[in-house]
Amino acid sequence: MALAWGLLLGACAEAQERPEAGREPIVGLPCDGCEAVFEGLPEELESSARLAPEGEPGEPMRIEGTVRDPEGRPAAGIVVYAYHTDARGIYPRDEARRGQPAHRHGRLRGWAETDAEGRYRFDTIRPASYPDARTPAHVHMHVIEPGCCTYYIDEIEFLDDPRLPPEARRREVDARGGSGLVMPEKDEDGVWVVTRDIVLGEHVRGYPRG
Repeated sequence: MALAWGLLLGACAEAQERPEAGREPIVGLPCDGCEAVFEGLPEELESSARLAPEGEPGEPMRIEGTVRDPEGRPAAGIVVYAYHTDARGIYPRDEARRGQPAHRHGRLRGWAETDAEGRYRFDTIRPASYPDARTPAHVHMHVIEPGCCTYYIDEIEFLDDPRLPPEARRREVDARGGSGLVMPEKDEDGVWVVTRDIVLGEHVRGYPRG
């Protein structure tokens, strides 16, 4: 599915001038690392992609969801970007990206473009918490609305994670892009499955609205 960079999608009323060719402006600042979403971005995307390669150590996991515009309509052609730690709780570095913002994101990263019904999917492994830290395990999430803007949304956090703090549920009220709190469940093949639905621009400061 080719990227439709010139199309107006989601809640954007009109295309904005981009600071660089092929790069949408970042909204919802401050946004540490948002520019990394463009590094390595393929010219063509599918609605399903891999974050962790086949054979990556760890428990297999599938992330799926539906992206909707602020009026609740499925949003096609939206690019969802995600990255996370490995089974040891670290971001395994991609040395090809050394010196670039994406180097910090590691090699377990990827993009999917929503289909006609707004659906996307990532196949990966379940990430671990940072070593010797109290931070819960999580998956970082970003959105690129082609021809409009890019921004981060609330990361995926797991409701069965003992490190998840009690106040996490209270954060849902102001969650960026909808709630990132998910309850993992295993399917018949033993794969962890989580659903992270996204609402475009929800609680994102500076988001352009029609």
